[in-house]
Amino acid sequence: MKSKIHFAFLVLLLPGGGFISEGLWAQERRERTLEEIKIEAVHRAEVGQYPLIGLDPGDVKEAFASIKTGDKDEWAAAFMKVADRYFDEAKSLEKSDPTKANADYIRAWRLYSFGRWPIPAFLAHARFFDPPLEVVRIPFEGKEIIGYLRLPKNGKGPVPLVIAVNGLDSRKEDLTESFGAILPFGIGFLAVDGPGTGQNPIKVSETADRMLSRVIDYAQSRPEVDKNRIAMHGVSWGAYWATKMAIVERGRLRGSSAQSPPVDKFFQKDFLMNSLLGNREYLFDQVPALMNILEGVGTLDELGDFLPKMSLVRQGLLGKPMAPMLIMAGVLDTQVPIDDIYLLLSKGDTPKDAWINPKGGHLGRQVGVWPDPLIFKQVIIPWLIKTLGAPAGSEIR
Repeated sequence: MKSKIHFAFLVLLLPGGGFISEGLWAQERRERTLEEIKIEAVHRAEVGQYPLIGLDPGDVKEAFASIKTGDKDEWAAAFMKVADRYFDEAKSLEKSDPTKANADYIRAWRLYSFGRWPIPAFLAHARFFDPPLEVVRIPFEGKEIIGYLRLPKNGKGPVPLVIAVNGLDSRKEDLTESFGAILPFGIGFLAVDGPGTGQNPIKVSETADRMLSRVIDYAQSRPEVDKNRIAMHGVSWGAYWATKMAIVERGRLRGSSAQSPPVDKFFQKDFLMNSLLGNREYLFDQVPALMNILEGVGTLDELGDFLPKMSLVRQGLLGKPMAPMLIMAGVLDTQVPIDDIYLLLSKGDTPKDAWINPKGGHLGRQVGVWPDPLIFKQVIIPWLIKTLGAPAGSEIR
């Protein structure tokens, strides 16, 4: 196992890591220290809060016990060591106890994912899927886009499809685990990593949406897919792409659902300096993580110059005709300003559906009241079913 996993931990760069000047870190809005990260991470595991949903607090404590510095390799090795135990046990149980083996693969995948690289354990877990998961490889500019496709069982004729795009620190593996819930309604999904994340072949730029247009091309080429019933779903940065695609690909999308999409204010330098630096809603180091996904950005000054180019207002897109949309957000979100959501809702030519949680944070989540899985089940899936026209008789349980 150890020789097969490459950990690319992208977001653990603590103060002094070289991205941001000491003067800025000395401001009141500072990142959590390593000890504060440990305490907060264990707490989030205990209450089932992102990004530790489904992780056992004991496993998290065990991994942290051997982490003494902010070194990314030390972090990865610590979580890898705990995950390896479950992965190895799962391999030994595949024939004698496949149910326990699958549970161990899930546990290993979640630990690998938090240590950052979930693919081998996830694909081992995915072997238990019914209907099966297909790893698709889409040629793109001399490289390839890797996606995970699942289609409903016993589909009669071409089926509707959701193209799902992850956020800054989630991956297509997370989306695949969630979107299995839509298959019983006769709808398939294709999960892909957004630009700059996971296995995506390109980083974020003003033209990176071309990669998602290629994904739509591919989806429409599959005979099992109804090319006239394709929707897109995105979370956070993925919601930015879902929103942009609702404009530039409105003729090929039945609709688009977006959780906390950055639109304009998010990309301005004052929001970067006053809200993203030292953000505590994000577990740690949001700005270094953000730098990593952007094309040609390596310093805070370069980040400040780059971000405004991504504004949908600056690109001249906001206000143009759009596909129908569901917009979800929390008024108390500190990562994407609610002003961006209200701006988006007021633009375009088609009425939009909105789910705005007055007490919600990023993605509209509210600890103990509106956790991610509940929003997905009660808000996102019903809208996608309605928008894509699921077969009669389907109902949410």
